[in-house]
Amino acid sequence: METNIQNTILITGGAGFIGSNLCEHFLNLGQNVICLDNFSTGHRHNLSNFMTNPSFKLIEGDIRNISDCNLAVQGIDYVLHQAALGSVPRSINDPITTNEVNVSGFLNMLVAARDAKVKRFVYAASSSTYGDSKEMPKVEDVIGKPLSPYAITKYVNELYAEIFSKTYGLETIGLRYFNVFGRRQDPKGAYAAVIPKFVMQLMNYESPVINGDGNYSRDFTYIDNVIQMNALAIFSNNVEAVNTVYNTAFGERNTLNDLVGYLKKYLGEFDSKIVDVPIIYGENRVGDIPHSLASIEKAKMILGYNPEYSLEEGLKEAVSWYWNNLK
Repeated sequence: METNIQNTILITGGAGFIGSNLCEHFLNLGQNVICLDNFSTGHRHNLSNFMTNPSFKLIEGDIRNISDCNLAVQGIDYVLHQAALGSVPRSINDPITTNEVNVSGFLNMLVAARDAKVKRFVYAASSSTYGDSKEMPKVEDVIGKPLSPYAITKYVNELYAEIFSKTYGLETIGLRYFNVFGRRQDPKGAYAAVIPKFVMQLMNYESPVINGDGNYSRDFTYIDNVIQMNALAIFSNNVEAVNTVYNTAFGERNTLNDLVGYLKKYLGEFDSKIVDVPIIYGENRVGDIPHSLASIEKAKMILGYNPEYSLEEGLKEAVSWYWNNLK
């Protein structure tokens, strides 16, 4: 790994949850970091600790504008493309904007990276690409049909990346994220992810609403495991490592009922009344995959991936962060 060399890394969506954690990590490694963000879903406060760092630069721009993309990639060694409009429900409500950002914006970044001759383009792919595939655990080479506009956009990203690798020689690596959670994940808004949303509700003694009977399961993945995968993807010298996709997960699945039980347990250590907050069960959500579990054997074998945080270990860290920062 070339971490002893000072590289310049562009992180798109760097003001977001995952992006800001990546900015912090690579700055701590002594790398130069450029953040490109339009603050549609990211937050300035996520960057506040970096703004005076001479190795950090913020470019306020939009990946839907090719000129912004071309500006951002100047002098860049590696791109970590995190900018996207997440959320299955958001894509169902507004498929046009989701497509503009996730497909047109992605293509703009690929073209800009190609023209600037960056060394490698690592991008956030998604477990939603597995769609209606019944196979468990999910193996990279076996996918089903997408179940939402969001899933379609993330699969199209993989197709474009593959074509740019074959046609233009651009090194690409896609990381199929599985239900990432952790510090800085936004608990507010209509499309907040389940873990921060439930944490905030429980801290306020409000009943979380689980879609369905709570037996849907997910491979919840703590942010530090995701950071590790991005670092391995950037710096791997294994010639087999590039121009492919990897599951980015812990490799275990837990039900939503399990999740709420853990949240009550760990939040209860700060406030015992939270343990008694009742849970409400609602309808299943359109576009949701019932069960998700990743095989991480490919990432282990080729990249040397070794995730350190299980759901429980990650939740302990995340709950403590939310309590200390948002209570």
